[in-house]
Amino acid sequence: MDQHEHERLHAAGIPHEHGASQEHGHTHANTKAVINRLSRAIGHLESVKKMVEDGRDCPEVLIQLAAVRAALTNTGKVILKDHIEHCIVDAVEQGDEQAIRDLERAIDQFMK
Repeated sequence: MDQHEHERLHAAGIPHEHGASQEHGHTHANTKAVINRLSRAIGHLESVKKMVEDGRDCPEVLIQLAAVRAALTNTGKVILKDHIEHCIVDAVEQGDEQAIRDLERAIDQFMK
């Protein structure tokens, strides 16, 4: 698995295995909640798309886009919390410093 795919799995909260030096063999506790939140955000974004197609007022569309962005940010927070509580705790116990660097890089991207 390449680095991009690995980061995508972590960002999505998808259980996966690492190579021998990074293995932390667990599943993410909030995967179902994250999937449900993403499904709702996708549905909401589809509604925003329909608003644009229907020619709704720009301020209404912008307000709804802000709601979608907030939903995605909150989903990211759930993933981050889960990752810290499980992946990072396991990585620290195993002396895996790369996991910390990967988390720092992911947080930098998430915060942009």
